[in-house]
Amino acid sequence: MKNLLTIALMTAFLMGCNGGTEKTNIMTDQKKQTDNSTSSTDTLEPRVTGIGGIFFYSDNPKETKEWYTKNLGIEINDWGSSSFESRNINEPDKINSLQWKPFKNGDESFSPSKKHFMINYQVQNIEGLVSNLKESGVTILDSITAYDGIGKFVHIMDEEDNKIELWEPED
Repeated sequence: MKNLLTIALMTAFLMGCNGGTEKTNIMTDQKKQTDNSTSSTDTLEPRVTGIGGIFFYSDNPKETKEWYTKNLGIEINDWGSSSFESRNINEPDKINSLQWKPFKNGDESFSPSKKHFMINYQVQNIEGLVSNLKESGVTILDSITAYDGIGKFVHIMDEEDNKIELWEPED
């Protein structure tokens, strides 16, 4: 199950950033626009609950991954990323996953940001959070998109023009 979550999370991220591969075409069929949907999470306080991923640019992602594998023991999966797993402190049976991946410099994954990184924050009540962000004048880059078995995603810009990915995992 944890490998499935890892693969699914990276696929969803890559769809939002890189589209065009056969793997992402499969996910495209599963996505649903959810701006007006309601869920049981609507009663939860809209907020960040953790970090879901760290993504950064590299001059040579292949060599960067090899260096991290050789020197730090970071294992790279079939999606070209690594997954760090931990237990949810409030629900010890629940496994959290943090994704890590370098991207080729010049890749459009982090656009419109000009920064060399993007952080994925795990959130609860993504609809409520997006509503609050809109009221605060935060730039929302796309609609909330849901992927079966993975969760919901949306991208925003912070005040320093850093692109941020918000992810509400599916239970």
